[in-house]
Amino acid sequence: MTETDAFGDDLSDFVRRVGELRTARALPADEQQGVLDAALFELQHAAESLWPRYERLVARAPDGTPADRHERQLLKTLFQRLPLPVVLVDRDTVVRRMNFAATGVTGVRAGYATGRPLAGLLVSADRAPFRTQAAAAARGEGGRSLSVRLQQRPHEPVRATLVSLPLPGEPQPAVVVVLQPGVSGTASPVGAGAGAAGRRLTPPDLAVTTQRAEMLDLVDAMASALLGSPPGDADATVEAAGRVLHGRFADWVVIDTAGSGADGGVGRRPPLRRAVVLGPPTPDDVACDGGPLLKAVAEQDPADCPLVVEAARGGGPALRVRPEDVLAFGEDASGAAVLARAGVSSLLCLPLSDGHAGGTAGVLTLFRTGARRAFSMAEAQAADVMSRHVALAMRRRPA
Repeated sequence: MTETDAFGDDLSDFVRRVGELRTARALPADEQQGVLDAALFELQHAAESLWPRYERLVARAPDGTPADRHERQLLKTLFQRLPLPVVLVDRDTVVRRMNFAATGVTGVRAGYATGRPLAGLLVSADRAPFRTQAAAAARGEGGRSLSVRLQQRPHEPVRATLVSLPLPGEPQPAVVVVLQPGVSGTASPVGAGAGAAGRRLTPPDLAVTTQRAEMLDLVDAMASALLGSPPGDADATVEAAGRVLHGRFADWVVIDTAGSGADGGVGRRPPLRRAVVLGPPTPDDVACDGGPLLKAVAEQDPADCPLVVEAARGGGPALRVRPEDVLAFGEDASGAAVLARAGVSSLLCLPLSDGHAGGTAGVLTLFRTGARRAFSMAEAQAADVMSRHVALAMRRRPA
């Protein structure tokens, strides 16, 4: 018997024993202690025996002939050129592959999406159902489809069809997701004789309408503040812009502005300096060696904040929901991550650029913390527009 056959037999016995343990849940509570001990023993067996043997078998698997590698490359090319938006995800909806058509539908680059959950691109209400259906498809319970909405276009339904795809050499199957924009889950074909009278009008979403009105009010308030700021005074301009955004739009407002460039030399960008820091009325400044958080953020060097540096170098707006890299905004004097100390749940980092050859006038960073609703794609677009207006106002000169 080969090692692979022995491993298969051992794995089959393990699955059978786990099934017996699952049926033991119906026993009375005072008789379940032995079942619990057996379950812990089986977990130890899986971690210390089955998994190392599996890793050895995988390591010995051959990579294939040159013809096999050529065939895989051909399949990758076909996947990328498919006219349908297709995404390959795992059972947790983490993106493994995304073709060109899917990047156009989702509005994100394949390199950015890879390694991140596809569910994170959906509106909050659709994330849990999508994850549930993806897990069911990965378990082999059959293909399924559901209607979802992307954060970038929440009013346009997208039909997501999920099918399990076993992959050679991998223990868990992947899930192929085909996205069909404009197809609703409740849509039904309209007969040839049906006219406008048979169409049902969808009532407007009150929450979305309210959010749009709030964004219009915010843009109007920003325009008023910028027009009222003195021309030629960039510090007063960014201070006025920060006061508009603080509280009503973001819990934290941090603005870094470019220096005069006198010490930058030819071809070098002027250094950034922290001009505005507005935080919560009562920030949590207890039990941290870094001192008060508001003071720690104000004393930061913008050059130590990777997000700020990337935006200042010409990068586009960055939206992070539940940011995984807690060091993206640097550390305080004690070495603690600023995002972790502030409890940031979502952030926006936008370059202050008017789109002309004058370069970037600075960087605007916005935090939302705690249980506050995360920034949406629509809010990110509105903030991007306001950041360009701030850049124009900063470069305004007295008459």
